Amino acid sequence: MKDCPRLFADPATQPPMEADAVRDLTPGQAHYLGTVLRLGAGDEVALFNPRDGEWLARIEAMRRDRGQVRLLRQRRAAEPVSGPVLLFAPLKRDATDMVVRMGTELGVTRFLPVLTERTNTHRVNEARLETIAGEAAEQCERLDVPTIDAPRRLADRLGEWPPERRLFVAAERADRRGGAGGIEDVADGDGLLVGPEGGFSDVEVNMLRARPFVRMISLGGLILRADTAVACGLSLMGAGLRRASGAGSR
Repeated sequence: MKDCPRLFADPATQPPMEADAVRDLTPGQAHYLGTVLRLGAGDEVALFNPRDGEWLARIEAMRRDRGQVRLLRQRRAAEPVSGPVLLFAPLKRDATDMVVRMGTELGVTRFLPVLTERTNTHRVNEARLETIAGEAAEQCERLDVPTIDAPRRLADRLGEWPPERRLFVAAERADRRGGAGGIEDVADGDGLLVGPEGGFSDVEVNMLRARPFVRMISLGGLILRADTAVACGLSLMGAGLRRASGAGSR
């Protein structure tokens, strides 16, 4: 497929895509294509979402923060949205941005910020993080953009968690507290919980261990930064999901 800019067409606000249909660009998309990339009428772009798949389109008109494209043909069919859920304690701004960017590239379908006793910050700019997730989805060629929830207390998140889904918890020094294992038997929709810099408190660890769906895991003998732990844990979950998918196809 020819490389061209990819733009998310929100299915909540856009009608289904079909050949020869004309679609208006958002002001941000028009600015990006016309001002940043300096594209104009006749240039090609791709529109995507999980409902319609990915469509090749041609720019019909471009003027500052306004633009229109004409849909040409479908390049990729829609696919079921699948992947892990990430629960994480918000970090300093750049680190939180990195968590969302890496998580999107590693297949996270939903981000659930969690407030713990040692959380560095209790404020999350959801609009900013949604923009980062959208840009990462465009770059990594996935068809959906993960959702980002408002921060909630750890106890509330645990109370809302579906009991049929495993929640793998990367607890700092988990090996030394006993009962930590690896990421095994991963299923679509399972979650990964990564705590703040400094780890969970003893009270929080006991609260987690009391939940039957929680699996305390070890990410190795070294103490990792929270954003590094996210990348490591999600990579292991992705490998587990691929193994499970391969086993199911045989």
